[in-house]
Amino acid sequence: MHEMGIAMQIVEIAIASIPADLENARIDRVNLKVGKLAAVVPESLRFCFQIAAQDTPLHHADLHIEEIPVVARCTDCQVEWTVHEPVFRCEQCSSGSVEVISGRELDIISIEVVDEDTTDAD
Repeated sequence: MHEMGIAMQIVEIAIASIPADLENARIDRVNLKVGKLAAVVPESLRFCFQIAAQDTPLHHADLHIEEIPVVARCTDCQVEWTVHEPVFRCEQCSSGSVEVISGRELDIISIEVVDEDTTDAD
């Protein structure tokens, strides 16, 4: 299950993103974009993230995953379409000359940090 390795990297990156001057900071949310071709099972990644985040500033963080569809472009006729089946052939001209333009993403889009000192002051 490579999702555990990915979850551990997300936790490491998120912890490194906490500003040094925030002593009581915690991560509230991590926002990801995950392409359908990234070979990541979102439910498994969430489960692994919960385990990897224990005893860290992310222990209550929400992992929000936006799944990105596979979009292909025919290099012959330039038509673009969303791929729903594992057939990479142009829907318009049947060419096999296709490039994938989205669906491989595995990106941290944002990390939301909360300063516990300011939230307790309210």
